[in-house]
Amino acid sequence: MNRLKKITAIRNSLAENKVSIGSWIQIPNSSIAEIMGQSGYEWVAVDMEHGAISIHQLPDLFRALELGGTLPLARVAQGHTKDCKQALDAGAGGLIIPMVETAAQLTQIRDVCRWPAAGIRGVGFSRANLFGKHFDAYHKEAQAPLLVAMIEHILAIDNLEDILQVEGLDAILIGPYDLSASMGLIAEFNSPEFIAVMDRIHELCKQHNTPCGVHVVMPDTHVLQQRIAEGYRFIAYSTDSVFLHTSASKPI
Repeated sequence: MNRLKKITAIRNSLAENKVSIGSWIQIPNSSIAEIMGQSGYEWVAVDMEHGAISIHQLPDLFRALELGGTLPLARVAQGHTKDCKQALDAGAGGLIIPMVETAAQLTQIRDVCRWPAAGIRGVGFSRANLFGKHFDAYHKEAQAPLLVAMIEHILAIDNLEDILQVEGLDAILIGPYDLSASMGLIAEFNSPEFIAVMDRIHELCKQHNTPCGVHVVMPDTHVLQQRIAEGYRFIAYSTDSVFLHTSASKPI
């Protein structure tokens, strides 16, 4: 799969105010990844923060996703240089960064994700460039992998306008559980206070022409359509583990 073409297609779609729908993987199993990769999503994020997935498992999971023409992304545990570099070297087409709270933090993460001259990430042979076989072609992709910042703490709201102005930011993804927890309202998504913060994030994203995203955790097409109607453009639809337990429950 040509990752650069997929990255460019997603960027172009978002620039045209279209919706990009992906999904999520928490279970470290390449057969599940292959099923998810064949399910029609533009991208699937491999969860290294809350899933039980290790660096050495990424190549097989990414290969399985790529078989279906799905762009593999990684939600890293933290935006540390080591986390970002290893996920990208394994073949991630981009990263989803949790707990972004300042523009300076996001700028530093962006730079460690990019090869020179655009950034400071270490250059070398890896699975991402087929261990040197596609080194020259990968050089262009490595100048700007897809970059998504998760807004999931109330402290980020005061800094959001600056965050949205960081060059290279492709989208915002709201983390509703952590965001509500930081407000002392764990999973109280109908709280007027929480709704007001969500609206504030969405409005600032519109003002700065940055796609705003959200994770629709429970698989519900009505909720998905509602989020699209509300203007969300970068949407993660459920996750492998939730798809499994919602479908596997004993019916009677």
